[in-house]
Amino acid sequence: MKIVVIDGQGGRMGALLCEKIRKAQKDLPSDTLLCAIGTNSAATAAMLKAGADCAATGENPVLVACRDADFIIGPLGILAADSLMGEVTPVMAVAVGSSAAQKLLLPVNRCNHHVVGVQDYSMSRLTDEAVQELLSFF
Repeated sequence: MKIVVIDGQGGRMGALLCEKIRKAQKDLPSDTLLCAIGTNSAATAAMLKAGADCAATGENPVLVACRDADFIIGPLGILAADSLMGEVTPVMAVAVGSSAAQKLLLPVNRCNHHVVGVQDYSMSRLTDEAVQELLSFF
């Protein structure tokens, strides 16, 4: 099973996700691969340090990773071109959106994207809830 975590900026959200998914490893299938894709090298390095099995940076790795991912996890902005301060390209957004993977998107109300009906939770709480949602599939 392949879990792809996508993040940009400094990679804080992605690193928290990788760390928490790694801690929940015992509750995941034994063949789980945790793959980190950063929109920049700082985000990639943070996620790799937090426990990702593999990592890559940039547009093409997003395209390749989304092809066969079982789960894609990251901020809501990975579905919107030019989000994350312009780090998400239109091609990346289409790759994420058209992937057959289950998508677990964290509602970060920034970059003019506001999710109505969702409270403004801390990053820690959002990542905890994302990992719990992931585990609910097993």
